Amino acid sequence: MNAQLLSIGNELTLGQTVDTNAAWLAQRLAAVGVLCTRHVTVADERAEITREILEAAKTADLLLVTGGLGPTPDDLTRETLADAMGVELVFHPECMTQIEAYFASRKRAMHPQNRQQAMCPRGATPLDNPHGTAPGVRGRLGNCDVYLMPGVPREMKPMFETHVLPNLSHGSGAAIVQRTIKTFGMPEAEVGEKIADLMARGRNPTVGTSAADLIISIRINAHGETVEKAVQLAEADARVVRERLGVAVFGEEGDSVQDAVARLLIEQGKTISTAESCTGGLISKRLTDVSGSSAYLVQAFVTYANSAKERLLEIPPALIAQHGAVSAPVAEAMAANCRRISGTDYALSATGVAGPTGGTREKPVGLVFVGLATAEKSVVKELRFGENLSRDEIRDRTAKAALNLLRLELIGRSS
Repeated sequence: MNAQLLSIGNELTLGQTVDTNAAWLAQRLAAVGVLCTRHVTVADERAEITREILEAAKTADLLLVTGGLGPTPDDLTRETLADAMGVELVFHPECMTQIEAYFASRKRAMHPQNRQQAMCPRGATPLDNPHGTAPGVRGRLGNCDVYLMPGVPREMKPMFETHVLPNLSHGSGAAIVQRTIKTFGMPEAEVGEKIADLMARGRNPTVGTSAADLIISIRINAHGETVEKAVQLAEADARVVRERLGVAVFGEEGDSVQDAVARLLIEQGKTISTAESCTGGLISKRLTDVSGSSAYLVQAFVTYANSAKERLLEIPPALIAQHGAVSAPVAEAMAANCRRISGTDYALSATGVAGPTGGTREKPVGLVFVGLATAEKSVVKELRFGENLSRDEIRDRTAKAALNLLRLELIGRSS
């Protein structure tokens, strides 16, 4: 069984909204052995949407359409399916009753325009939506099953699970199992070199890499006659990837660097404090993004001004005068004094030029120093991210680098 996805909306084609629905649907389909062969995004244009529906129905067994089921004039997906089927829209009183009940339960008045959401192409079946006002639709074009679902993820996902997934033909029971191994600190080219044989064409599982903000992800997609066999294939490759990439691996799937750090701190019963300048509290923010962070984060200093570094972190003015606030000696002193003042097992520091202004020839935008202090030592890393990155990108990468420095220390592989 093969599927295609059609996403509707000007906000998608204009780049104002990221289409997370397509990625989620493709993953859910793959998990049950349904291969998604094509993703298409179309603006709110009736003729364009109709053409794409007809085109997909020629080759796909399943077409999932998201978006365009709202009550406004630019919500045209029902009409386009009716056009493709060659039928008119008909009113469904039971849908209207559900829509009215939705508004009543929230003590809100229903606008007359919502009546159009109770329309459905003749011969198609409406799908109830307890999470919103837009019923879905199930229709058929030739040999293709077509499902229309809302674009709002919290409405679309339960509709898929309830009305689409149980009706899918799983054929022989073949399945696709996906694994994602996440790494930090190893260049993508080096990652690719170490696992090149796993990325060879024609093998099962298929293995590929992707890079985003210094995180290199290794995607493993295993095909098997059963879920169990696909899991075995995926797990075998995952073990090889972990062995070859070693300490660069920090987690899987939705893991972040701070997730890995939090687990290690909690497991080892260790505490952390932070002293930040250019990151403005981003490192401590990342640490507290993880539930249970009160077990390890004791204190956080944001010492943006030199006077704050001197007053709160007891950095000698002479040290700043000699080396500048953006320097390895100041980053080291920030971390060491932060740990001492806070009474923690570890402390992280960050100082740098996040830009876009403030850079000099000697200390350009993108120059950052991150520090780690323990009871026995202090470590500082100089990072040069370059002047082409945005302020947010430099701060994001600095926070990740600092957290990874702590992660390596916690696993006994400090650099």
